[in-house]
Amino acid sequence: MKYKHGLKIGVLIALLLLFGFTLDNRSPVQNAQAFDSSSYEQVKIFSQALSLVQQNYVEEPDAQEMVRGAIRGMLRTLDPHSSFMDPDMFKEMQIDTAGEFQGIGITIGIREEVLTVIAPIDDTPAYRAGILAGDKIFMIEGKPTKDMTLMEAVKLMRGPKGTDVTITIVRKGEKEPIEFSITRDVIPIVSVKTKDIDEAVGYIRVTQFQKKTPKEFDDALERIHKEKGETFKGLIIDLRNNPGGLLMAAVDLANRFIDTGTIVSTKGRLKNQNLDYKANSKSSEPDYPIVVLINGGSASASEIVAGALKDYKKAILLGTNSFGKGSVQTIYRLEDGSGMRVTTAKYYTPSGRSIQNTGIEPDIIVRNRNGKSMGHLRERDLEGRLDNEQVEERSDSDDEDQTPPVDLIPEDPEEDDQLMRAVDLLKGLDLYRSMQAADDGQVTEQGSGR
Repeated sequence: MKYKHGLKIGVLIALLLLFGFTLDNRSPVQNAQAFDSSSYEQVKIFSQALSLVQQNYVEEPDAQEMVRGAIRGMLRTLDPHSSFMDPDMFKEMQIDTAGEFQGIGITIGIREEVLTVIAPIDDTPAYRAGILAGDKIFMIEGKPTKDMTLMEAVKLMRGPKGTDVTITIVRKGEKEPIEFSITRDVIPIVSVKTKDIDEAVGYIRVTQFQKKTPKEFDDALERIHKEKGETFKGLIIDLRNNPGGLLMAAVDLANRFIDTGTIVSTKGRLKNQNLDYKANSKSSEPDYPIVVLINGGSASASEIVAGALKDYKKAILLGTNSFGKGSVQTIYRLEDGSGMRVTTAKYYTPSGRSIQNTGIEPDIIVRNRNGKSMGHLRERDLEGRLDNEQVEERSDSDDEDQTPPVDLIPEDPEEDDQLMRAVDLLKGLDLYRSMQAADDGQVTEQGSGR
């Protein structure tokens, strides 16, 4: 079965899924603990193996590629979020979020050694064409993707605006590969979006947490307050399918609604990884009703925000259980321009709870009846994921929620059950508060007349 889509799209190929990382510009050597004797023994064995291959392989091998391959393999043995980035990939990660990209509008990653669509980027023809999370990319421009690196795939899918690229995917439930022909285009990277869903309710969607996200959020909030004026009854913060991003951007955003106390804490093996990120009242919003939308695609930094607002009772969480990534990665630059993304700590919500593998449970569970499933994938489903020391590990059979957790969000707000439920909830809360205020005023009047 084949589908042809000659659609112009705005594009971003995001290399990092489920962020929640910090940046460290120091050399890893400066941070490393001294090798013990057993580590020296293992390095000696590696050196021996490298030497044997260099001397005896049928063709002259590329020493640099062998070492990079060894580092890549080493990090893969740790957990799903530790990874190696060659210089090209490291530069991609460092590109300023205000830049522009040309490509096809999907986030990709390696899952079970297969090039896989993590999620289509919102508001792109790739999204509208029906490319789904979990689709296995079988070929790009007729080239098989077996053993293809992320960077190789990115280079093939990116290209000048107006040119076409063909990708062939294998999808669960389909007997034959599906072919998509998509026209590349340019799109600025914007992490905060708004739309007018109700005359009295504000709506802000955060697609991922980037360096400029808090500023973009503030601008959106200011527009909403200006447009709604005295009719403003509450705010919806949509974190559905938000894979995460910069830790400090998440902390900064949560601080808009939390006056004091810990927003998130991190704990690692080293003392400098044990940190408390505190709120301050410098830029806090006044207290008003908030609903935060989450689902199985809400991960890492978005879970930090949702967890903090829930713990401090600053918002009602609505939707489905979040992804469950409770770890923090640090980016290290290596001397040849490549980099490593290494899991260095776990994070904990203000109440001290780890959400690793468990995720955050919404206060009100609502599923979208008309949402297309993007596949069943949570942190606990990833091979090699870290354990949660606070809970007993559960098997899938113990999980009451067997429905796919990640849905494509309907473009029409009227068909978005979660969004419409959030609007009704905020209006109901406003009505209740008005009635309470009226009752309080009546009691005061009666009391003063006695």
